[in-house]
Amino acid sequence: FMLDEVDKMSMDFRGDPSAALLEVLDPEQNFMFVDHYLDVEYDLSQVFFIATANVLHTIPPALQDRMEVIRLSGYTELEKMEIAKRFLVRKQMEATGLSKDQIEFADSGLNGLIQYYTREAGVRNLEREIGNLCRKVARQVVNNQGGKDKKSLPKALIAVDKLPELLGPWKFRDLDAEKKNEVGAAVGLAWTEVGGQILTVECTLMEGKGKLTITGKLGEVMQESAQAAMSYIRSRAHTLGLPRDFYRNLDVHLHIPEGAIPKDGPSAGITIATTISSALTRIPVRGDVAMTGEITLRGKVLGIGGLKEKLMAAHRHGILQAIVPRENEKDLPDIPDAIKQSMELHFVDSMDEVLKIALAGEIAALPIPGPPVGLQAAEENRMH
Repeated sequence: FMLDEVDKMSMDFRGDPSAALLEVLDPEQNFMFVDHYLDVEYDLSQVFFIATANVLHTIPPALQDRMEVIRLSGYTELEKMEIAKRFLVRKQMEATGLSKDQIEFADSGLNGLIQYYTREAGVRNLEREIGNLCRKVARQVVNNQGGKDKKSLPKALIAVDKLPELLGPWKFRDLDAEKKNEVGAAVGLAWTEVGGQILTVECTLMEGKGKLTITGKLGEVMQESAQAAMSYIRSRAHTLGLPRDFYRNLDVHLHIPEGAIPKDGPSAGITIATTISSALTRIPVRGDVAMTGEITLRGKVLGIGGLKEKLMAAHRHGILQAIVPRENEKDLPDIPDAIKQSMELHFVDSMDEVLKIALAGEIAALPIPGPPVGLQAAEENRMH
């Protein structure tokens, strides 16, 4: 029995459907489930329930405990292309009565539909846009047959340059990676419900009193990640060639573009730390390297999720090197062979390794200083 879109359930004055599902899905109770509307007892113990959802955070935890969660990643662009060529185009051509002599979809046209007119994990909107194109061509064919000049129209070739003419301006457009070395700017990788995307992180310094400003509609987890990155840099100032009190006269402003789009998660930690380090040392960040990973106060790099989608996004934008947590080596079997063969992956354990790869220059470290004055005084008091 299929329960579709269980993450869309909502509670109102008529009751809470998730409460009823608790009994329905619990094998200890569903052999004697009672419908309170009909007041009839049902035996549901032999029913196999399959529930679908786009996100988990809207499903009550008690209900999740009664489910076996199977995570299915969205289709990659290559998979969407094959599905479109094998199934969707043929289906929509048959629905509109078009033949192969009247319309042809070029690979560039299908790729343009995927990148610029749809933003989804599946192919529902892609099929809708293909159908829209087929209907427009079918109308041209019918109008031509009904006119005085009944010469057959040439085959309509749907290429990427024809899409704006038929479907209007692009609906979606990723921020392009600039692929040039810049001070205070690094390329991160993000994972959303509709796939991976690149994420540019910018940092600028101003005279001030040590304030860290974070903008770009960042969630609480990402803001905490930025705080952790800043604390790590302050604790390791000497390795970056910075004086211990460098932050006292500086304000740091961290920004992630596309400020209207909410962003969250810890996986931008090493990108944020690299960006701030670059701004402070004035050493550019390599523009041909993308990165993802969570950072700790000790500079450890922790694993992340959605590696497949993130690497697909980097590959799509022509970035062929990526810095990835070593914990994610276990995810390599899930990465398409085309990605593994064309990209160079750097697996790292620490932030020191990240900076050696990401920065386009060497950092001149200072001698290791003694403990800060406050800590030294506290230690002396403890000894006495």
